[in-house]
Amino acid sequence: MDNYRQAKVQKFEEFVDRRLKPDLVSAIAERDKVFEQQKIFSDLRRNIENLEKNSVTSLRTMVNLGSEVYMQADVPDTRRIFVDIGLGFHVEFTWSEALNFISQREERLAGQIEEYTRLIASIKAQIKLVYEGIRELLQLPAERSVQEPIF
Repeated sequence: MDNYRQAKVQKFEEFVDRRLKPDLVSAIAERDKVFEQQKIFSDLRRNIENLEKNSVTSLRTMVNLGSEVYMQADVPDTRRIFVDIGLGFHVEFTWSEALNFISQREERLAGQIEEYTRLIASIKAQIKLVYEGIRELLQLPAERSVQEPIF
């Protein structure tokens, strides 16, 4: 293989390794964070619906104080709850207000997941395109292309 092709292949490989792969890892990590937020809101919705269904107006629970240290807590009135709305702020809601807020937040989170999924697909397509370019530079037949990583 001549030096020109070898230099081109090396540049393409460096681009994939230094730019596209880290971008892909970052996008997947961000999407996973949004999935975790979605799960938290889904769990909260289910808990509120169970409180409503069973007409629970007071309860005794364990509260995590941090570092996995718990204490017992009595909740005399469960009909109003505090929901984390982000940036360390909590808002007091009734059950129905909380369910409305959760629905709105879940819609927004679903949109973010779709955006990250499209971004991930785009990055994977770019990686595949670069590997196809490498294959063409090396003049390899399509069946014996450069080994592509599986994501």
